[in-house]
Amino acid sequence: MSDLAARLHAALPQTQCTRCGYPDCESYARAMAEGEAQINQCPPGGAEGIARLAALTGRPPLPLNPANGLEGPRTVAVIDEAWCIGCTLCLKVCPTDAILGVHKRMHTVVEPYCTGCELCVPVCPVDCISLENVTGDRTGWQAWDAEQAGLALDRYEARKQRLAREQVEQQDRLERKAEAKLADLPAHTHGAEGAEADRKRAIIEAALARAKARRGKS
Repeated sequence: MSDLAARLHAALPQTQCTRCGYPDCESYARAMAEGEAQINQCPPGGAEGIARLAALTGRPPLPLNPANGLEGPRTVAVIDEAWCIGCTLCLKVCPTDAILGVHKRMHTVVEPYCTGCELCVPVCPVDCISLENVTGDRTGWQAWDAEQAGLALDRYEARKQRLAREQVEQQDRLERKAEAKLADLPAHTHGAEGAEADRKRAIIEAALARAKARRGKS
């Protein structure tokens, strides 16, 4: 990350809400630094956030682009546990792992970790997630502070590391499974012979090759 991108990143509220049009705050900061994005695309930062970005980039302040959303108070997601079906879809999209729960068990939100990103709301199939205003009339950076932004970033980075680790572990499992099948091919091909045995061997070898490729192994 360039020095300018790093400073722009540090000036963002780290909600990771994607309303700027980028997958996370870092991507938006990089785009601004490279002149690919305007400084008025972050609703959580609001007008004060735009002023901060303008000062860092030397660009004139602009009104918040309504296509990205409106400045508003900080919100926290609240799950109606009586309606929650435990589908885990909200867990998968939460950028800070602020939602606790397991499959077919009710979920709940850990309020201090929630950034109000709103990403969990549209994925809920039973519409049991609402957003609660927790800052009253305070909006933008008046409803958010550097400590909260720092915590949100730390949790987002920890989540990325967890997901990367889980992906490696999954590829390990797939690779071991394919290797075990190749080691005892007759048992796993149910006695197939000739062309059919060759076809099944090729399928298993292809699966092993894919698993190794995803891990960058030869």
